[in-house]
Amino acid sequence: MNLTITGHHVDVTPAIHDYVTSKLDKITRHFDQVIDVKVILSVEKLVQKAEVSVHMRGNDVFVQSEDADMYAAIDSLVDKLDRQILKHKEKNGNHHSDVKHQAAEE
Repeated sequence: MNLTITGHHVDVTPAIHDYVTSKLDKITRHFDQVIDVKVILSVEKLVQKAEVSVHMRGNDVFVQSEDADMYAAIDSLVDKLDRQILKHKEKNGNHHSDVKHQAAEE
């Protein structure tokens, strides 16, 4: 998994980098076919914004989150991304298991 973390109008400190990396490890535990992850952290006035674009085999997922605190925005982002990844995994997994299940019944 290639991970790129960039900041717009905010410095990506080692603490934030480690925090994002540890949170995104949860995603790879659920779905190991992730190819590339791009995270953009930005500040616009009083709003902290976190965006992530995940490129995986068969699909791209984009999620964004805003909060007054950067760490809260990252937490919300990871929760949203986790739901999207699980939805994608179930959608792709059900297709193949249905085919196998139908073949076993015949």
